[in-house]
Amino acid sequence: MTKKRAIDRIDLKILSILQDKARMTNHDLSSEVNLSPSSCLQRVRRLEEEGYIDRYMAVINLNKICRTVAVLLTVSLHDHSNANFKAFEKLINDFSEIAECFTVSGNFDYFLRVVCPDMDSYLKLNDKIIESMKDVANISSHVILSNSKNFRGYDLDQLID
Repeated sequence: MTKKRAIDRIDLKILSILQDKARMTNHDLSSEVNLSPSSCLQRVRRLEEEGYIDRYMAVINLNKICRTVAVLLTVSLHDHSNANFKAFEKLINDFSEIAECFTVSGNFDYFLRVVCPDMDSYLKLNDKIIESMKDVANISSHVILSNSKNFRGYDLDQLID
């Protein structure tokens, strides 16, 4: 990884555009940010190399493909040692059904988003987590009934002065 330098307004504009239109051609992107195609491509490659762009992904509409059950979990660990936190984080990485995991402050330690084919699959996963991690003090499940707002990228202009 190369040394990071400060990003400027053009870099921010590139990032804002790419998070919504990642398949945009470099030529079209360069037109939108008023750069030559070669200068624009150099900036995009630098933003990738420096880690400002982590990866490119397609957002898949699972409802078009199959039925699923999505569940939000709050997890509290009984033992708050660093070793126990690391063991839990290692454990959850073994389960592909766990789409996201956040360590949080407050009344519980983790917030997980789980996607399974059906409720029986989710219950089996829940049992595996409990069996594998004896120090889990509490798991609360919250089945997602509907999604009112999907993640659509960050409003960089609002977040950065």
